[in-house]
Amino acid sequence: MTAAHPPRILYLVKQVELAVRGRLDTVLRPHGITVTQYTALSVLEQHPGMSAAQLARHTFVSAQAMDGIVRALEDAGIIERARDPLNRRRMTISLTPEGTALLASCRGDVDRIESEAFGELTDAERHTLSGWLQEARRALEDPPRTVD
Repeated sequence: MTAAHPPRILYLVKQVELAVRGRLDTVLRPHGITVTQYTALSVLEQHPGMSAAQLARHTFVSAQAMDGIVRALEDAGIIERARDPLNRRRMTISLTPEGTALLASCRGDVDRIESEAFGELTDAERHTLSGWLQEARRALEDPPRTVD
């Protein structure tokens, strides 16, 4: 018996996300970090000087959860906080040299997972897929539209 409809794209994206998360958990555990911590560090590598609130939004966790993540990473010497010179009430977060080294030590394992998942795609197909996923994320960042 065949299904009347193919699986929804959202369902397939969620399946991929869960599989990736499981693989990441396995390869990151020996490095002493969680998937969420790795995600936060990766975001900081791309966008140094974020506030904890900005980092929470980019990492898709609550501000309260990010507070605990930031505290643990700071205690481990992986990130550092400093006063924003433009807004003295705001603290910015950046990787320490140890944080940069930790990400570098994880890179090979993470690259292997990405290669397993998308190794059959050409560079052009990977670029197209990346663009589609970024566009989907941007579209969902906006509040839902209501129909009058």
